[in-house]
Amino acid sequence: MPPIQWPLTHDRPHIEITLTRSKPPLVRRLIADTGAGTRQAMFQLVLDEQDCLRSRGKLVGQVTLGGAFSGQFPVYLVEVRVPALNFLDSVPIVGVRSVPADFDGIACFRFLNRFHYGNFGDPDSFGLE
Repeated sequence: MPPIQWPLTHDRPHIEITLTRSKPPLVRRLIADTGAGTRQAMFQLVLDEQDCLRSRGKLVGQVTLGGAFSGQFPVYLVEVRVPALNFLDSVPIVGVRSVPADFDGIACFRFLNRFHYGNFGDPDSFGLE
């Protein structure tokens, strides 16, 4: 399957996901941040907590974060789709009260690591395959 690529947003990489259980489904643009979380982190994405609730996310725990988001936050299991890659899975997502400017959340290393990722030869884009 060929990679899906998105143009950079303010020179920063992003991906788009769909939260399928919202009515209507929500498309969210997430900054692609391989420095967010670890390969074994409890979570894969960071989204506005209201998006998790609108998507009928199931509360599965709490996580303590430091850095840009500091404190304890709920973790929800939410159904996520990347349509062009035929990806559909329930993903653990940290619900926060505010997200980075110009984005709807963060795609962390554990999520990005499910795919091959990079610019695939185009320095003005970021993609997954």
